[in-house]
Amino acid sequence: MLLMGPTDTETEVGNMKKMKYVLVTGGVVSGLGKGVTASSIGLLLKACGLRVTCIKIDPYLNNDAGTMSPFEHGEVFVLDDGGEVDLDLGNYERFLDVKLTRDNNITTGKIYQFVLDKERKGDYLGKTVQVPLIAQAGLKVVPHITDAIQEWIERVAMIPVDGKEGPADVCVIELGGTIGDIESMPFIEALGQFSCRVGAGNFCLIHVSLVPVLNVVGEQKTKPTQHSVRGLRGLGLAPNILACRSTTALDDNVKEKLSQFCNVSAEHIITLYDVPNIWHIPLLLRDQKAHEAIFKVLNLPSVTKEPSLKEWTTRAEICDKLHEPVRICIVGKYTGLSDTYLSILKALLHASVACGKKLFVDWVPASDLEDMAEKENPDAYKAAWKLLKSADGVVVPGGFGDRGVQGKILAAKHARENRIPYLGICLGMQIAVIEFARSVLGLKDANSTEFDPNTRSPCVIFMPEGSKTHMGGTMRLGSRRTYFQAPDSKSVKLYGNRSFIDERHRHRFEVNPDMVAQLENGGLSFTGKDETGQRMEIVELPDHPYYIGVQFHPEFKSRPGKPCALFLGLIAAACGELDGVLGEKVECEIVNCPSNKKVYQNGFATKPENIIRDSVYSYCNGVHS
Repeated sequence: MLLMGPTDTETEVGNMKKMKYVLVTGGVVSGLGKGVTASSIGLLLKACGLRVTCIKIDPYLNNDAGTMSPFEHGEVFVLDDGGEVDLDLGNYERFLDVKLTRDNNITTGKIYQFVLDKERKGDYLGKTVQVPLIAQAGLKVVPHITDAIQEWIERVAMIPVDGKEGPADVCVIELGGTIGDIESMPFIEALGQFSCRVGAGNFCLIHVSLVPVLNVVGEQKTKPTQHSVRGLRGLGLAPNILACRSTTALDDNVKEKLSQFCNVSAEHIITLYDVPNIWHIPLLLRDQKAHEAIFKVLNLPSVTKEPSLKEWTTRAEICDKLHEPVRICIVGKYTGLSDTYLSILKALLHASVACGKKLFVDWVPASDLEDMAEKENPDAYKAAWKLLKSADGVVVPGGFGDRGVQGKILAAKHARENRIPYLGICLGMQIAVIEFARSVLGLKDANSTEFDPNTRSPCVIFMPEGSKTHMGGTMRLGSRRTYFQAPDSKSVKLYGNRSFIDERHRHRFEVNPDMVAQLENGGLSFTGKDETGQRMEIVELPDHPYYIGVQFHPEFKSRPGKPCALFLGLIAAACGELDGVLGEKVECEIVNCPSNKKVYQNGFATKPENIIRDSVYSYCNGVHS
């Protein structure tokens, strides 16, 4: 009897049933853009017809990013399941339009806690559980830690994140930090073992490195990348592809040099040079055939198609050509680091591109608006107020602590009295309520108990279910449902006249339900509440062109081409086009918006323009076609 082997097609299908892994590491310096690179790789693979999921590894000992200062780590991105995670997971969700889980962010703290919990339950009975040790002979890693890392990766990679059944085809893993960091060593060792565990053809390593250009000689220098790759090889990992960050495209002789000394094929060396906006990065990868290099390593040349990025390309090109300005002022506490408000920036960008406007963001430290700043730093005070008064719209984002609160209240008052479009997010909503109580209701001591525990007019109070002893993971977190109360409100119209929405939250304090009636009698309208009707979610000022505060964080669900409803409303109002947006039916279309009309500050223009929006995503609330 003749035994027949599997056909090529059967082999390809069998290969596809096994998870493929793409690991992205970084070398030389931090801040090279590994997160954007990993997101772009995921988007490129998705455009080739593959289902993609992502994992971010952060080597710090914190359990999650929730208790870290924004100045140290940028914004805390919040997921549907309440996970407080690294901001790179926000990049993954925006680029891939997926919904990740808290387990998609691995930290050293989570791994150690996982192992120690198992030890306490007796799973390692009779064994000595140890952490990695540095010995003279090199790095010795006891398997408990590395095994836990590998098991975590395999488990999470199987969780579907795109709304479909079954696991993804490819899992993109980003290792945080820089090769050589001592805190990354357990993960490097685990990933080296993991590459053998999953086998050849199922693991591709992409190393993002720096090829600097020294101004003195004007030459692209390869030594930093050579040393970085040598260090990576010394730790047991060999890159399959090099993604080289540089100011310009790599010269052919530079690629040949890198190929020779890094033992990587020249066809697998990709340049990630500076571009006008990050939406061009997937296009750079596509144009340099990065997908073909990945497929070759993963043995997937025959089961994929050419990347389909027509809509993405159009959007990137439109973004470059916009010139009609809209100026938004962000009044916050952490304005010294833009990554602190990264998702807000992206949401503003998505909305401004949809409206055909070029976004300009003015950063105003809230404390610079306060009376004390006028005495101590008059130049900063004048500059802050000049920016605020010249803005077409104002955003007051979330935050914690009392520094700058008075400045935020002044910004909300300025926007309310001068009819400037205003969007308050989380604390920004609470600020709007406090300001209204003080200025309109005459409650001069109105405040939040977060800032004044003894206030006689507590407009904002600590939530009853919150913990006052433990800070990590004890807030009201994740996706919660908001029910609209007023069918004619701006917010319900922006959300497509739905009866409810699901948005992500992160807060400990809430509007005092005992003061709602008094506030509404004064003119405020609480147009969105939770399922109990006792927790205020959306507040509006009906007789204002656009004055909205929300307890949730709508920015976390904004996507390129699928702008968040409230940010779209803010930008449209800032350009005098809100009526056109409120009355439009959403169509899936990308057009080059007319840009021959003057933009009037504070939202007074003559005629609404076309809006770019997408019918397959209902205003960023997770409703997919």
